[in-house]
Amino acid sequence: MAEFPFEISPMFEGERVRKEGMFVELGGPKSLGLELVRAKPMDEIEDDKVTIVGPDLKDMEEGKTYPWAMIFNIGGELVEADLESVVERRVHDFINYCQGIMHLNQRYDVWMRVSKDTAGKMDSFEPFGKAVMMLFKTELPFIEKMQVTFYTEQAEVEKQMVEAKEIFKARDARTKDLHDEDVDVFYGCTLCQSFAPTNVCVVSPDRVSLCGAINWFDGRAAAKVDPEGPQFSIDKGELLDANTGEYTGVNDIAKKLSAGEFDKIKLHSFFDAPHTSCGCFEVVGFYIPEVDGIGWVNREYQGMAPNGIGFSTMAGQTGGGKQIVGFLGIGVNYFYSPKFIQADGGWNRVVWLPSMLKEKIDETIPADIKDKIATEKDATDIDSLKAFLQEKNHPVVANWAAAEEEEEEEEEEEEAEEVAVAAAPMMMPSAGFQMPAMASMPMMSAGKAGGIKITFKKAKISIERVILSEKK
Repeated sequence: MAEFPFEISPMFEGERVRKEGMFVELGGPKSLGLELVRAKPMDEIEDDKVTIVGPDLKDMEEGKTYPWAMIFNIGGELVEADLESVVERRVHDFINYCQGIMHLNQRYDVWMRVSKDTAGKMDSFEPFGKAVMMLFKTELPFIEKMQVTFYTEQAEVEKQMVEAKEIFKARDARTKDLHDEDVDVFYGCTLCQSFAPTNVCVVSPDRVSLCGAINWFDGRAAAKVDPEGPQFSIDKGELLDANTGEYTGVNDIAKKLSAGEFDKIKLHSFFDAPHTSCGCFEVVGFYIPEVDGIGWVNREYQGMAPNGIGFSTMAGQTGGGKQIVGFLGIGVNYFYSPKFIQADGGWNRVVWLPSMLKEKIDETIPADIKDKIATEKDATDIDSLKAFLQEKNHPVVANWAAAEEEEEEEEEEEEAEEVAVAAAPMMMPSAGFQMPAMASMPMMSAGKAGGIKITFKKAKISIERVILSEKK
């Protein structure tokens, strides 16, 4: 668009600004990043005003990372507090429409980059702010007036962060006494499909959006004022399984929105047809087979989990709109749900959390399990985690003995089968069938007489055809 120094189009929505092409980084894992939308009376808003508190773009040093906060005030006859989260989530869309400006995540996890090319066309964040507000008022006509303040000064960003987190906490508390069975309609969101084409984000009273920004009330408000927008209602349909959270309506929308990639989503299951993971999720869960438990790591945690993998690596293999058994992206508020991964043991299956996350959600962790969940202060690898869980007598420890007994029983059964096979007379092949010469059968050797024994346990092997042909 001619009035702005950079192009504006949905075609730039999936654009990435790599480190080598970056002028400055705003927020992200190395700093603080925040976005917040507040509904205000019309007379308190100076329409289209952009205020910058701290260094402006022209004052920033190339290659550096700066703290960043965006506070948008909106007003209009139809604007209400319930719409704040909805409008807030569209910040991701509209900033990414701006060429050379990359926006990731949400709320207090915002990460942005400005490319060298775009920074060369403007020396202030003012035109960027005006462009984003123009997009908001064009796409969401219920917003009649809007203004924005950008904070780049550390102390001010920290102050805004404290206030914003209290606001987020109050928003999230609204669904505390409302549950999936109390409503007939869930809500869906497609905002992340530009980055994760097959992602199907389902928001129910007991399951907040993966990004943590949209709860059931937010979805309802969004669908009401913008029926053709990215948030929409889902008729939950028939309940197929209360424990896993499987509904016919959710399965139908999963198949439709994923273009047939998935045909079912179970809202409260970790292993069986779990919810898809977009990439904007606040926390990623990971299965630890050595202890038969589940660990969770949040985006802010910079260390390694006991499996030797950090958040970014796990997020890379979990995100993209995939349904990965053994990994699951969630919003932080899902920890507060009474249906939290209930199909797979709930809190009794959780074995590890970063201390910063454990402290953050302390009030929702059941008292009888709290001290039995390890952090990086207790366990940094599988061996130390296993020792900690044994010492604390975590509920998963009881499963270890049962698993060992089952394995021993299987081995005894296999040995009995081998004895029976050895003792049984050889069955002669039917007439007309010629056995291949033994010389043509490949053998495996372990370097000593007798070869090796391969035992498949709990394996599911599907073979469509077996063709035996004589080697010529």
